[in-house]
Amino acid sequence: MAKQRKKEGLPPGSIVFTGDQKVDKVLIHYLKYNEEQLEEQSFHSHDNIIFPEAAIEVVDWYDMRGLHNTTLIESLGKSFNIHALILEDIADTNQRPKYEEYEKGNFISIKALFFDKEEVTVKTEQISIYFNQGLLLSFQEDETDIFAAVRQRLELGRGRIRQRGADYLAYALIDNIVDNYYQVINEVEAVIELLEDQLLSDPGNNLKGKIHHLKKELLIIRKSILPLREAISQFAKSDSPFIEDRTTIFVRDIYDHTVQVMDMIETYRDMLNGLQDLYLSEISFKMNQVMQVLAVVTTIFVPISFLAGLYGMNFENIPELKAKNGYFILLAVMLMIVLFLLYYFKRKKWF
Repeated sequence: MAKQRKKEGLPPGSIVFTGDQKVDKVLIHYLKYNEEQLEEQSFHSHDNIIFPEAAIEVVDWYDMRGLHNTTLIESLGKSFNIHALILEDIADTNQRPKYEEYEKGNFISIKALFFDKEEVTVKTEQISIYFNQGLLLSFQEDETDIFAAVRQRLELGRGRIRQRGADYLAYALIDNIVDNYYQVINEVEAVIELLEDQLLSDPGNNLKGKIHHLKKELLIIRKSILPLREAISQFAKSDSPFIEDRTTIFVRDIYDHTVQVMDMIETYRDMLNGLQDLYLSEISFKMNQVMQVLAVVTTIFVPISFLAGLYGMNFENIPELKAKNGYFILLAVMLMIVLFLLYYFKRKKWF
């Protein structure tokens, strides 16, 4: 894996890949469509790319998977006249979600989320989308196609996506990512419920670490989605000539979804805080139970120890020492004391 490279000291617009290389070879998937036709091809280099013809009323979608090849990103930027600051943000995997408008097109940066059930960790992927009239470029870190569902809708010709422009395609791609947030949140909820069951049945020491770990993972989700809410709001309120009015209402629906997801995240944060408090209460309760048992045992043995100490003193003038059955009488008295104390504690519900 490639190590992260720093951008300090470089001028604005410098294209520096700041993440880890997740693919061996960059793939560019090209898809051209309108209501009547659909064509697709794949490329591995800039030299083989088919560039759109301005006269044809179609949508050209270029999907690049793999961001480590900054030379290819720069070449695409020159070919499609993309601003240098956009190219810089595309290669920066630490870029927060945002929406920006430029003279030649609009840019959206967004985080895709995936939940690993085995390791109970949230993995993020930087997704960038640039579009203008009839053209859309998307950039993914991983070779796995996160837009497979949208691609399938295009191939089957379902819905209105084949009848709309690049702005609606941008909406569809963002909506696909946001819909996946629900799946991640549901998986996090399942882990929280499992932790709650374990906490009530057997609050072991490892649960404290699991709860703290999940709180950190939930913080990653929150940091990825919170700025997206503002970005989608700007997208929905945009007066850009590259966005049709009929697309805006769908973008507003994504905004509602992001607000809903954020509300769910805050709810789960409160649940985890509650689990942490419950864990401390359970540990305190178990400790109190242990102390209670020890107190009962100590209380029972105090009078027995007193009697044993009393008749163990080295004095000759102890009348009971000469009794024939004195030993058995003392044991019986001790047993009676133990039984009486146990009955008394039980009645008082001390254990």
